[in-house]
Amino acid sequence: MTSTWRKSTRSSNGSDCVEVRNDLSAIRDSKNPTGPSLAVDLRALSRHLKG
Repeated sequence: MTSTWRKSTRSSNGSDCVEVRNDLSAIRDSKNPTGPSLAVDLRALSRHLKG
């Protein structure tokens, strides 16, 4: 199965950006889409930061 990724709406062409997997389970550097990704529970991280 191929993962779907989306780029930050705040990024512009050629700038440093982060992409998030649509199921919110990982992030990666958009300049290196075949490189490593970081597995993360973004919902839990968001709750922690808001708390």
